[in-house]
Amino acid sequence: MPQIWMTYDELATLNGCSAAEARLQAQQLSLDRRKSRDGNTRVKLNLALMARFFETIREADYDLDDAIAALRDTHRQMSGVLLAERGGLKRGVA
Repeated sequence: MPQIWMTYDELATLNGCSAAEARLQAQQLSLDRRKSRDGNTRVKLNLALMARFFETIREADYDLDDAIAALRDTHRQMSGVLLAERGGLKRGVA
C-alpha cells in the first residue's frame, strides 16, 4: 500500500482550502502527522484523499498528452516545410 505524505499547504491545494483549514481537516480525519527533517509537518493521506490525488494526476496527464500531441504535429509540419525548402534549394543549385 503506497503512502503519500503532504504538507498542510499541499493538502490545502488538493482540497481547495487554506492551510489552516487543511490542518483542521487532518485533525478531524485523524490523519497521521509527522514533523519532517525540513521542519514541515506532513500528513499521511487516507484512501479517499489518495484517490483524489491520483485523479488530479490523471487530469494533468491528459492535458500533458494533448500538449505532446500538439508538439508532435507542429514538428511534423515544420519538418515537411524544411524538407520542401531543402528540396527546392537542391533543385536550384543543380
